[in-house]
Amino acid sequence: MNPPSSTRFLHQLARLYGIQIAYYDVNHHRQQASEEPLLAILRSLGAPVSSLQDVPSAWYQRQQGLCQRMIEPVIVAWDGKPSPVKIRLHPCEADTNLKCHLKLESGEEPRWEWHGADHEACDTVEAEGVKYLAKQLSLPEGLPWGYHRLTLELPKRFSESLIISTPSEAYIPPAKASNRRWGVFLPLYALHTRRSWGSGDFSDLEELINWTGEMGGGVVATLPLLATFLNGEADISPYLPISRLLWNEFYLDINKVPELQKCPSAQALLESSSFQNEIKTLHHSPLVNYQRQMALKHKILKELCQYLFAETSGRLEELHRFAETNPLAEDYARFRATGDRHRNPWRLWPHPLREGSLTEHDYNEDNKRYHLYLQWLSHQQIESVAEEAREKSIQLYLDLPSGVHPDGYDVWRERETFIPDTSAGAPPDAVFTKGQNWGFTPLHPERIREQGYRYVIACLKHHLRYAGILRVDHVMGLHRIFCIPKGLDATQGVYMRYQAEELHAILALESYRHKAIIVGEDLGTVPSYVRAAMRRHKLHRMYVVHYELASNLREDLPTIPANSVASLNTHDMPPFAAFWQGLDIEKRRGMGLLDNAGTKEEKSRLLGMKKALVTFLQDRGWLQGAENNIAAVLKACLSFLAASQARMVLINLEDLWLETQPQNIPTTRDEYPNWQHKVQFTFEQFCQLPQVVDTLLSVNELRKRSKHRQW
Repeated sequence: MNPPSSTRFLHQLARLYGIQIAYYDVNHHRQQASEEPLLAILRSLGAPVSSLQDVPSAWYQRQQGLCQRMIEPVIVAWDGKPSPVKIRLHPCEADTNLKCHLKLESGEEPRWEWHGADHEACDTVEAEGVKYLAKQLSLPEGLPWGYHRLTLELPKRFSESLIISTPSEAYIPPAKASNRRWGVFLPLYALHTRRSWGSGDFSDLEELINWTGEMGGGVVATLPLLATFLNGEADISPYLPISRLLWNEFYLDINKVPELQKCPSAQALLESSSFQNEIKTLHHSPLVNYQRQMALKHKILKELCQYLFAETSGRLEELHRFAETNPLAEDYARFRATGDRHRNPWRLWPHPLREGSLTEHDYNEDNKRYHLYLQWLSHQQIESVAEEAREKSIQLYLDLPSGVHPDGYDVWRERETFIPDTSAGAPPDAVFTKGQNWGFTPLHPERIREQGYRYVIACLKHHLRYAGILRVDHVMGLHRIFCIPKGLDATQGVYMRYQAEELHAILALESYRHKAIIVGEDLGTVPSYVRAAMRRHKLHRMYVVHYELASNLREDLPTIPANSVASLNTHDMPPFAAFWQGLDIEKRRGMGLLDNAGTKEEKSRLLGMKKALVTFLQDRGWLQGAENNIAAVLKACLSFLAASQARMVLINLEDLWLETQPQNIPTTRDEYPNWQHKVQFTFEQFCQLPQVVDTLLSVNELRKRSKHRQW
């Protein structure tokens, strides 16, 4: 193969690493990546390039490495029918016999021999003057679904590959009337009952599940419930967890912990006037104070932990069994205990600790036990939530965020899985003119393949053990992700590609095994090939009225697809009443996110969207006059969604009482208390509100009458 000209070496090297050298922005203008971000991303991916002068040798090295790879690290066998596998051989190996060993997930180990002399080369590729040959290897037909390991052995080298044998489509429930479901959405931190301390907890989620079932609903959705830092200046965003493999102890219901009934010191502390006054203060605050509430829970939980470990008991033996079967939870406990000792991010720890090597001298054993205890309790309580949902035939709708906090456990323990010195984000668009930096570290596209997607599979299993429906945040990230090198802004980011079909294969297999529906968050500017892949593999898409109005600005809203989850808005949008009154525009203007010209343009767009929506609803009989009545327009919108063919309709409960405060304003931090607003009514109160009850009963009747067609 002839090398590229010197002016194209950098771009060619970027392509060999899966980096796009250009992309088309929201205005369909081609944006070419400059030298600085390309070199930075290449370095982060492991390419030996300090400057442009290093690129030619790095290109030759990369090209040779790819040519010498005998087999791809991952192979997909759709529907158990693997296509012929391409094997790349040095010319001296062309006629050599190859020993093949396939270890099935079941433990069976078929072996056979492949005779190179019997097969012609299907193509060649040249590196360093050597023409490597590609021949084809046929795998056994009818592979059982699962993760299998193929080993190919030559006299002087061997190669291994993960085989993912999977259905080509994610799980879809059998067609029947009960599948035309509707459900409710609330962030768990925002939900609160009369007995709540300062936010919702796992028991409150059970209450919401029971009530939704009584109303005829079949889905309860919430934001990610994953572990986060809850101290000092920690980022409380549920989309920036410290692990996608562990639950958040913030949502523990203290009164449900069995040790509380037997621990006098914890009971005395809980019943003290000072403690009860603190609970009342948190309870009556309109915002969730994560640090203050967790500090209060810590006081009780530490007493309960000490009580449990003070003497042998059945509960303590159960905890030990949990630790034995969940070594990751114990490793996480060591990580957190070490953080307690050093009180700074792991990147600032001493070298052995920073590299993941911990001994019992690096942390306080009591602190390690404490963090293990919290994970055990969290595991038990979310399991109770899932059991309650299953008993009531409610699907728990969980949310898998795109990434994790760079200072968190997952990046510390799985650092080879992530790209260092890089953040994921989004390029500039009409709303976010400077682009977005989401703050999380992207997965390394090649390392996750070499590891057999171990981390990705673990994250999915962690959620699907409990979820009947799983929303995959930023589903475009299965295909490519926008990477921003450290020290640069989002205008200088570049797109990096993943092996999308391999990730879809894992999603399909885990979805089928857990009988769970997969929903891809496909809002905004999404390349056509992403939705084509979603249709091909039966991932449900999202239909959000707010987005459809903004995208179309026409009188007719697009037909709601059968393969969708339909809603008015999402957690990243203003509630319906705020949108209708333009309050979000004024709020963004006050924060400096919009200038006068932008404000004028947004208000003009809003008038157009409102007019189009009212005309659409009136023409179809959902709205009779009353176009200035927000409640009437809201109910008409929900009726339109409920009568549609969508598999699911999700209703943001806050919309039903015309809430105007958003839960999150993207790109803001200190300007707005994101992820902190409690709903203005307690659970017991909003369950009795006529505007809530009557609307949901109406939605329930419409869903019963609507006809759902499969895809």
